[in-house]
Amino acid sequence: MGMNKLPLAKRIQILNMLCEGSSMRSISRVADVSINTVSKLLVEAGEACVAIHDEMVRNVKSKRIQCDEIWSFCHAKQRNVEKAKAAPEGAGDVWTWTAIDADTKLILSYFVGDRGRESAHAFMCDLRMRVKGIPQITTDQWKAYIPAVEEAFGRYVDFAQLIKVFRSTPGGPGRYSPGEICCTETKVWNGNPEAKHISTSYVERQNLTMRMSMRRFTRLTNAFSKKLDNHVAAIALYFVFYNFCRIHKSLRVSPAMAAGVTDKLWSFEDVVAKMDELAPKPGPRGPYKRRAAE
Repeated sequence: MGMNKLPLAKRIQILNMLCEGSSMRSISRVADVSINTVSKLLVEAGEACVAIHDEMVRNVKSKRIQCDEIWSFCHAKQRNVEKAKAAPEGAGDVWTWTAIDADTKLILSYFVGDRGRESAHAFMCDLRMRVKGIPQITTDQWKAYIPAVEEAFGRYVDFAQLIKVFRSTPGGPGRYSPGEICCTETKVWNGNPEAKHISTSYVERQNLTMRMSMRRFTRLTNAFSKKLDNHVAAIALYFVFYNFCRIHKSLRVSPAMAAGVTDKLWSFEDVVAKMDELAPKPGPRGPYKRRAAE
């Protein structure tokens, strides 16, 4: 069945399940469609959601921004890519950089790439284009943020890093978890940030929400992404769902409504409408060409 022939209710059902943590194979069974149909719908929804975020999240008034990066992988972990069978382009570790507004909980910017300086620079430049004024920025201690923030926001931005000091964790059952936090330190790099607002709590809680909401981010399972395109599409879909379509429990409105980006709670019908808008329009059929006889 072609994707443009899927009923609206079926497309909404599939998108809803993708955002609620269901795997693509379980969706194909429950929705009674092929997994290729689910994959194609995901990619189309991802393209639409990239456009929605790019168009809507602009000129946001933000006073305090928290940034972090979350790890995942595609096809195989980085150390196993060389010996992996038929590893596609983009295989290995994948990092998703996120910036959240501390007051409205709006995801202002995100970037999917590696954990290097170029990715940090691209992420911060995108964030700079989406916010008004000079907000206070807090990140973790990752060194790539230091030049990236200054390059994007200038020398006079209020920028600090929150440094967590962990106790070492012995091997054994707890080896997959970080050590216990024994203290935190702050490092001010630029400007004069308010000490009480030097925090990454909201963005780290958002990282947990991502891991719980997207099956491909779950640790220690076989639910990893097999294709980078699908991984990026799932992330784009999730952020539009989080920003526009879901009521934040503490805010009692969506983050986009709290930030003044929109005045209504969106539904998946709005996402599907954007998908249809971006879909190539059917053109006139070309002349019939007779197949040459063998």
